[in-house]
Amino acid sequence: MKKIRLILFGVFTLCCLIAWSMPTFAKEKTVAFLSLSDFTGPIAGLAVDIEKACEDYFTYINENGGVDGVKIRYIPIDTRYDVARAISGYKRYRKTNKLLVANAVSTPIGKALEPLFNRDKLVWLVAADGEFVAHPKRGFLWGNCYQDGFSAALDWMAADWKSKGNSGMPTVGYMGWDSAYGRELLRGGKEYAEKIGVNLLKPEYFPTGTMDHSTYLTRLKNANYIWVGGIDPNPTNVIRDAHRLGMTKTIQFVCGYWGPAQYLGVRLHNKALQGTVVTVFTIRGTDAQKHPLIKKMWLKYRKKPINELPGPYGIGLGWALHFEAALRIALKDVGYKKLDGEAMFQAYQKLGGRDITQGIQGICTYGPNERRASKVVRFYQVKGKELVPISGWVKAPDSISLHKF
Repeated sequence: MKKIRLILFGVFTLCCLIAWSMPTFAKEKTVAFLSLSDFTGPIAGLAVDIEKACEDYFTYINENGGVDGVKIRYIPIDTRYDVARAISGYKRYRKTNKLLVANAVSTPIGKALEPLFNRDKLVWLVAADGEFVAHPKRGFLWGNCYQDGFSAALDWMAADWKSKGNSGMPTVGYMGWDSAYGRELLRGGKEYAEKIGVNLLKPEYFPTGTMDHSTYLTRLKNANYIWVGGIDPNPTNVIRDAHRLGMTKTIQFVCGYWGPAQYLGVRLHNKALQGTVVTVFTIRGTDAQKHPLIKKMWLKYRKKPINELPGPYGIGLGWALHFEAALRIALKDVGYKKLDGEAMFQAYQKLGGRDITQGIQGICTYGPNERRASKVVRFYQVKGKELVPISGWVKAPDSISLHKF
C-alpha cells in the first residue's frame, strides 16, 4: 500500500510539474523563416555557406532574447535544386506557426511556387531574376538583379578598354549555364550592350555539369573580354580551361555574382585566375574578412580562421538582417498577435533608404514598387592569393527598363 501511495504521489508531482511548466512554453513567441535551398545539388557550393550565415545570425538573435522577445525559427530544406522537391517541402511547412518568409534558392523554384506564396500571403525571397523587378509582387531580390550587374560590368569593361589606350568599344564574349539563370542576364543586358555600343558576341551556353569548356571558349577567341556565369567552382573551371588554352594572356575574364571565391576558386586554381574580375552585390574577399559583423559571426559560430571564410557568407547575413529589420517594423505596426505574412510584406516595403546590412550590401532600396535590395555593385580582382577591391559601390545601370518582360 505504501508503494502505491509513493507511485501515486510521484505521478501527481510529475503532472503538477508539467502543468506548471506549460504556461512558460506557451508564452514563448516565435516566427518562422523557411529556406528552400540546395545542400547536395549543383549549387550546394554556394547555398550551404549562405545558409550557415543565415542560421548563425538567427541563432545570435535568439541567444540574445529574440526580436522584441520574439524568437526566430529557421527551417532549411534541401531541394537539391529541384522544383518538385521544393514544392513538396513548401507544402509540408506552409502551415508552420507564423511562417512569414519563404526563401526560394533558385529562380525556377521561385516562379513555380509564386502562386502558392501569393495565395498564402507570404513574403518570398529570390536570387536576382529581373522579372520580379519588372513586375513587382510579393517577391524580393537578395541584392541587385542579374542584368543590372552585367550592365555595370559592361561599363567597367568599356572604361578599362579605354584606360589602356584603345579606341572604340571592346568586343565581349558571354558564357553562361544553359538554363533560365544563364539567359536572364541578357534580358536587358543585351539591350544595354547595344545602347553603349559594345560588340556582344553570340552567347555560349553550356550544360551545368560541363567538365571541359574548350569548345565554347574557342568560339569566343576573338573577344577582348569574356563574361563567365555559373556558380563557383564552375566559373573557376571555365577560366582554368581558358588559361590552359592560353586565352588569359590576351583576354580579360569577368565573372558575376557567384564567381570565384577567395577560399574556393582562388585557392584551387590561383595561377589561372590571376587578374580575374568579379562583380558582386555583397562585399567579398579581404573586405569581408575585415567586416566586424561577418568576422564576429564566423569566429563565434564556425570557429575557424577568418582566412577560411567562404565568399558568399555575407549574403546569408543579408537575408537575416533584412528579416530582422522587417520583423521589428511589423511588430511595431501590428503586434505579435496580428503578425502575419501581410504585415511582413508591408514592413519589407518600408526598409528602403537604410543601411540594413551594416555595409555588407549597399543602401537598401526595397519599396512599394521596388524589389531590388540595392541598386549598386562592387568589383573585386584576383591578385596573388586574395580577392581585393578595385572599386567602391557603383550604381548599376537600370537595364530592366530596356527589356520587354
